[in-house]
Amino acid sequence: MGMNVGSSSGGEPEVMMDVNTTPLIDVMLVLLVMLIITIPIQLHTVNLDMPPPSTTPPDREPVVHTVMIDFDGTIYWDAEALADQSAVNAKMQEIGAMSIGDQPEVHIKPNKLVDYGVVAAVMASAQRNSVKKMGMVGNEQYVK
Repeated sequence: MGMNVGSSSGGEPEVMMDVNTTPLIDVMLVLLVMLIITIPIQLHTVNLDMPPPSTTPPDREPVVHTVMIDFDGTIYWDAEALADQSAVNAKMQEIGAMSIGDQPEVHIKPNKLVDYGVVAAVMASAQRNSVKKMGMVGNEQYVK
């Protein structure tokens, strides 16, 4: 590091043309931190229609229908193969027509290798037909 003691021209000192950017960077960092803090957190939530909690035990064991979806997209209703998606819709309409208290439970058990579109179609059919007691079983197969 050196110091300019004198100049060869002997006149006025040279004008320094460099801009000190350190304060500018500090101000920009403070503004960036304030912007990050003030941005609202966006929550990606899925609204579920959950039943209210109940402390009373059930009067009788619930009726359970198991919907198994095989790796090739074949849908089984209580171990009986269904022909196509319209047969699934018919079964779901039958359950959805019952009152909510009398509806049987529908347990959906997809194979690990099945295309998600088939599972989504079964779940959408249940939702369209007002099936309220539906659940996914066998999820432990996805844990690595």
